[in-house]
Amino acid sequence: MERNSENSSADPDEPAGNTPEPEAERRRRRAVFLRELAEARELRARVQPRKTKERRMREALRMRTFRI
Repeated sequence: MERNSENSSADPDEPAGNTPEPEAERRRRRAVFLRELAEARELRARVQPRKTKERRMREALRMRTFRI
């Protein structure tokens, strides 16, 4: 029963489970996520250049496979 009291005092920035979040808020959070994802990929590319090159080559091969 303790957990319910913790969940009831949730962060006011997060939307409630039953109410749909505004489209603008969803887009803002998505933009932040995509920006952080791109930053993480750039960091990985600097730290592991060999793996990045292999991944890029595999991705290019996959893209060629599905071209018409």
